[in-house]
Amino acid sequence: MSTNQREPLRGKLALITGASQGIGLAIARALAAEGCNLVISGRRQAALNRVAKQLAKTGISVLPRACDVRDADAVKAMSAAVRGRFHRLDILINNAGIAHANLPVAKLPLREWKPVIETNLTGMFLVTRAALPLMKPGGAIVNNLSISAKRVFPGSSAYNASKHGALGFTNTLREELRDKRIRVIALLPGATDTEIWNTFWPQAPRKKMMSAAGVACAVVNALTLPEDATVEEITILPSAGTL
Repeated sequence: MSTNQREPLRGKLALITGASQGIGLAIARALAAEGCNLVISGRRQAALNRVAKQLAKTGISVLPRACDVRDADAVKAMSAAVRGRFHRLDILINNAGIAHANLPVAKLPLREWKPVIETNLTGMFLVTRAALPLMKPGGAIVNNLSISAKRVFPGSSAYNASKHGALGFTNTLREELRDKRIRVIALLPGATDTEIWNTFWPQAPRKKMMSAAGVACAVVNALTLPEDATVEEITILPSAGTL
């Protein structure tokens, strides 16, 4: 068995948005353990530099790149940086996402609605559009959508709307890229113990949640399938049940 068959992700390149914490960081660590080179993105360069230093200890190449996914020019510049250093992209993990305070529609200000939609939905579009010219057959795109892409939670209208929209975007993208043999995977994790809960439910029962590392494991398993097979949707929920 060849090295590529035993370690199918070794030497490949993945771009992960929202990679400095939570599920994005867990996926970065899991991919690094598989020998996958990384471009890690987020809004805080200092945090990315710390993460990059940790990940580089595994022997992989890491490019930390600050980028606000809502900013089309910043996304374009990030794509140019990837092209300039690596010349290609094998895996895109659209993970950047934010939430808002738990408020009913009647009381949700536009100033809180807009950044959630722009980050979770428009940002996914901008990053994907910029990444596609760097991707070739055999590549993969994983969009972290949350279980909120199929369920609704009162008080989270902008978050729910952004994730439902992102699922529609993901399903459309998958059909558009079939002929190019680029796999598109919708990731729908349930309650995961990450910082995002501090925004809309600080008292949430963390002990009943999944770990971000568990979600990352499911992603890696999907990415290591043979290129002629794909998991189109990953729904992963806490074994403890609903919160």
